[in-house]
Amino acid sequence: MKNTQDKFDTVITKNTFYFYNREFEETYEGYVNSIKETLLVLKNHIQNTGLKKELFEDLIHRKENGLRALLALTGFSNESLKRLITFIRIVDDSELNALIYKEKWIREAEISGSENIKEWSDNKIQKKIQESEFFRKGLVNIFFEGSTIPILSNALPLFELKKLSISKLNFEIDALIDTLIRYKEKGSYSGKKENNPEVVIENILDEMDIEFEKGDLGELIENAPATKRTMDFIIPDKRNPRIIIECSYLVTTSSGQGDKSKTEISIDSLIKEHYPEAHFLGFVDGIGWYVRKNDLKRMVAAYEDVFTFHQEELKRFKDLVKGIFDAEGYK
Repeated sequence: MKNTQDKFDTVITKNTFYFYNREFEETYEGYVNSIKETLLVLKNHIQNTGLKKELFEDLIHRKENGLRALLALTGFSNESLKRLITFIRIVDDSELNALIYKEKWIREAEISGSENIKEWSDNKIQKKIQESEFFRKGLVNIFFEGSTIPILSNALPLFELKKLSISKLNFEIDALIDTLIRYKEKGSYSGKKENNPEVVIENILDEMDIEFEKGDLGELIENAPATKRTMDFIIPDKRNPRIIIECSYLVTTSSGQGDKSKTEISIDSLIKEHYPEAHFLGFVDGIGWYVRKNDLKRMVAAYEDVFTFHQEELKRFKDLVKGIFDAEGYK
């Protein structure tokens, strides 16, 4: 058996620095090149015949990677598109419905809300593109005119809304530079503290002059170290928690949501056992929870009360916190 130094030397002297599968690299390079060539052909068509919606309808219908090419051109990610399609299926807005020809391609069960809406897979979206002329037209209309629809301009973050730009579809240089920048900065944008919904809660508590801490509760560390978790907000402090708040804002869906809901239920039991006077509240919001309703039901069962980041809910949260403090005489 090698000693520690020998094993250390193996990693240092035989390091490959970057792993890659050459066969995969060549295959994927072909995919990337296909999208590039598709966009170059499209650009040439637009220069010769002008910017027309029909060109993009044909692109996503006839070309195997047509939709991917459209997303690359605008900087709109595949995951963001899936969220947007889910949003479109959920909301009922006359202007948006007309733009996307909603009644022409959506099933009656979804319109009536009787179906438990689930997010469409990539294959489902591609199948719908092939089957429905009106779905294709509606999808293209979103990229041409989506930024002008009030319900979308209010719902989508500005960082994403700016990607729905006719100048991008026209291959204008400034717009393409904008796409490059947004691709580059997407990770940084998503990771900024100011972009975290928890900041909204922090600001509310600061405005109300209410102290809070974050971290682990002492009784749980001592009595349930394997199942405790870091709390998002502990009011006023860890030694004497009166209100405990957990925040879960999800715009993506994953199988992990089921595990998260089970964890919250176990945390609720621990809090009831070790901090029976504390109020356990939850902020649960985002389209990721909307399309996972079974997990959502389990999740909300863990909390004494649940709030979203809707303005009416934020006001209700303020009133509840004030009511708890007034009733318990806490200053």
